[in-house]
Amino acid sequence: MALAPMLDVTDAAMRQMVIRHGKPDVMFTEFVSTDGLCSPGQHKLVGDLSYEDNEHPIVAQVYGKNPDKFYLSAPLIQKLGFDGIDINMGCPVKNVTKTGSGAALIKTPHLAKEIITATREGAPDLPVSVKTRIGYNSIVIDEWVSHLLETEPAAITLHLRTCKEMSDAPAHWDKVGVAVDLAADTDTLIIGNGDVTSLEQAHQLATDTGVDGVMIGRGIYGNPWFFDPARPYEEITVEEKLDAIVEHAEQFVESFGAAKNFVAIRKHLRAYASGFRGSKELRIRLVEETNSVDDVRRIVEDFRVKTRTDPPCFD
Repeated sequence: MALAPMLDVTDAAMRQMVIRHGKPDVMFTEFVSTDGLCSPGQHKLVGDLSYEDNEHPIVAQVYGKNPDKFYLSAPLIQKLGFDGIDINMGCPVKNVTKTGSGAALIKTPHLAKEIITATREGAPDLPVSVKTRIGYNSIVIDEWVSHLLETEPAAITLHLRTCKEMSDAPAHWDKVGVAVDLAADTDTLIIGNGDVTSLEQAHQLATDTGVDGVMIGRGIYGNPWFFDPARPYEEITVEEKLDAIVEHAEQFVESFGAAKNFVAIRKHLRAYASGFRGSKELRIRLVEETNSVDDVRRIVEDFRVKTRTDPPCFD
């Protein structure tokens, strides 16, 4: 069970929240540009790769399109003590794909294979994996995964949608068996990703499809308890959610100080405010009125006082 790399979502603060409330088997960083890691401003991006010792095993995710930059970035990642390197070949954002990076590499399998080989040569002591999609405009899982397997990656994580589908279509879990069969006689792990909303569902999908693992992305929003089998989301109390709002805000400041605008955490704070009476009003305040930890503490305490004589209940 893996925590997905999601830009501005699974940052250092979010990963600490997950560790405290239910650590997965492996974690990934947000992606970092190999061009940036090879530039004079390298030190700024290295900061984006910061992690705590309690995050192991943790894998650094990188993106780009120049094999030489991957080769040069890999030793740095190895030196930083990561447990692996993951290459992003699935990001559908136009600013990434228009450069030939991310999901655009699905259209250039020869270049994709050169990148994997260069990364492995640059960090021979680390496993190299790939996170990708099942096609660019259409599903080409058979030929695409076959290309990737030629380079013997440690793992292939498949976001089970095409680049064109973004996150708007249901994940094609019925297609992942093709990749499982292709990798059957190899040492490459196949990890599925997409539309997983509970740990129970993740285990069932692994059983039903034969994948070696499941990666969780959006399902972690407002639910750092996701990976704890003893804490299904339906049993998380309102008080626990309110405590988590304050805890996450405090962790954000501890992790980033003034390096990140506090506004960046609002999407996480609002995600906790769900499933109980008054949660809509609380979400609005958390989004519109929070610029500091003190603001968060005040808003949460206001909510507690307001509901003390009429405790909130699940809708």
